[in-house]
Amino acid sequence: MTNSIREIRQADCILITGSNTTETHPLIAMRVMRAQKRGAKVIVVDPRGVQIARIADIHLSQRSGTDVAWLNGMLHVIVAEGLYDQDFVAERTEGFEELKAVVAEFTPERVETITGIPASDLVRAARVYAGAKNAAILY
Repeated sequence: MTNSIREIRQADCILITGSNTTETHPLIAMRVMRAQKRGAKVIVVDPRGVQIARIADIHLSQRSGTDVAWLNGMLHVIVAEGLYDQDFVAERTEGFEELKAVVAEFTPERVETITGIPASDLVRAARVYAGAKNAAILY
């Protein structure tokens, strides 16, 4: 888990990947469900039909071993559509141009052929995640 319990409570988007949260962290799962009830969007990326995936707003079921591709695909959408804080990136990051060059190759359509995730679902997930003011990631 990369976020604190408080951050989960405050999140308006929660991205869960590779975690059977309801089985392994039931108290955290309860907090995720509470956050969802108050309006947070839950995105689950997992090839299994785990319980948390069944209640997710968006469930991306990728082929095993293709995590880097879907992550690069989400970044592709976020960069291509300008859905990131450009001032923050300009002031506080290094190597962003190199990152842009790498993710440019991971169009949603290409990612679909690699991962099995429908391109439209990947785009929707990227937009929801990038549009969040307070996102949390659980893995």
